[in-house]
Amino acid sequence: MLLRKTALTLALTTAAVLLAPAATAAAAPRDATASAAPHDATASAAPHDATAPPPVVATAAAASPVIVVGGLSGIAAAYEPLAARLRGDGLRVFVYQLPGLGLGDIPTSARSFAGYVAQVRAATGATTVDLVAHSEGGLVSRYYLKRLGGAAAVGRYVSLGTPQYGTYVANILQFLGLGSCAGVVACQQMTIGSAFLADLNAGDDTPGAVRYTTVRTVQDELVRPTQNATLADGATNVLIQAYCPLRLVGHLGLVLDGTTYTVIRGALADAGVNPNCFAL
Repeated sequence: MLLRKTALTLALTTAAVLLAPAATAAAAPRDATASAAPHDATASAAPHDATAPPPVVATAAAASPVIVVGGLSGIAAAYEPLAARLRGDGLRVFVYQLPGLGLGDIPTSARSFAGYVAQVRAATGATTVDLVAHSEGGLVSRYYLKRLGGAAAVGRYVSLGTPQYGTYVANILQFLGLGSCAGVVACQQMTIGSAFLADLNAGDDTPGAVRYTTVRTVQDELVRPTQNATLADGATNVLIQAYCPLRLVGHLGLVLDGTTYTVIRGALADAGVNPNCFAL
């Protein structure tokens, strides 16, 4: 009985995340991968203009640009607080919203993302970029790295609550009679045992010279089991509660949580894992 209640709660949570944004996307989908120039989150004074080229920020010139990659149903504005933290630390930051809010085919989204990375590199003159990717954004980014030759263009990869090996939450929807992820292709691809994940996870999890870090939380309500948010083959896998047992962080909270940010910042600085359990 408890299992069924838990499954129902997880399914309803997922359905709320998946279905509500899907209606918005159908009415007016926002594709951040259009030919417009990349959005630079360092330009905080001016409103977001996707057609304007990103300004040059001298303080960040020595570091690789950082692309924050959104997740399923994640609009760009939801990632601005994280971008602002990174910007405050002197980094040049771009926010990438998945095409169609990430509801469609993940490899197709990855091909669009490859074009976006090329735009950022061209606009900044950077040889490589760093990626901080939330949820589905981590799969889009990893497909780009592993299947589209992106490893040569990326220095560091940090995933936040990404179902690298799938999530039972996606499978539960079908179990409860809600169909195969309510028809959402990306959700179907994130089910445990999907053909997409079988292909992505065949062979080396961490190709190239990229430094891979995954971050997860035991309170993640959308990635179950949470161990599926980790990578093998030399990745640094960080469980927040292994360092800060009393820290409460949900799936979306990984983007906003102060302790999680200290892990992200350490990974981008090659400083090792030293979370601040009291960070706001």
